[in-house]
Amino acid sequence: MLRIALAIFTGLIGAALLHLIIVLAVPHFSNRDAYTRSLAEGPANTFHLLKDTRDKAALGSGDPFIKVAVCTFDIEEMPLRLTAFGNVPFWSIAIYDSASNEVFSMNDRTSAEGVMDILVATPVQLSTIRKAQPAALAQAILTSSVQTEGYAVLRTMTPQSSFVQEAETFLDQAKCEPFQWQ
Repeated sequence: MLRIALAIFTGLIGAALLHLIIVLAVPHFSNRDAYTRSLAEGPANTFHLLKDTRDKAALGSGDPFIKVAVCTFDIEEMPLRLTAFGNVPFWSIAIYDSASNEVFSMNDRTSAEGVMDILVATPVQLSTIRKAQPAALAQAILTSSVQTEGYAVLRTMTPQSSFVQEAETFLDQAKCEPFQWQ
């Protein structure tokens, strides 16, 4: 009987210590998610070119042939319009909510004429926009996000060093702006 009581007591102490360690470690790991790192890149509604890095803790591609830009947004008040034009060999965009769940993705092969024109809105905003049918969005791809905060990751390929300048220009000129439709 004493052995059973000692085993239960040891188990309870071990469980309490484990829970204490987890609770104390949460603040250390909570700022390492992609959304938090994206917020640290700069102001919202602007694409920020990321540095090439091999560091897994840093935000970036880690691939010398891929240039990456990130934009954080909040669509609670207004939808977001993402646009980019340019002559790059390949581009792709992925939109994530603040929990880093992918909401939407596409690339130049699945877009109309290789042009990126995407509107991200809440379901209510999207319903209103579809009823209004603004001419400015005739060619735009409309997508909804249940969560209002998130980030977009735009990538382009630089298969040779001669493509680097064009890729960086493409990313610098990409727009991530609130869209006023009314």
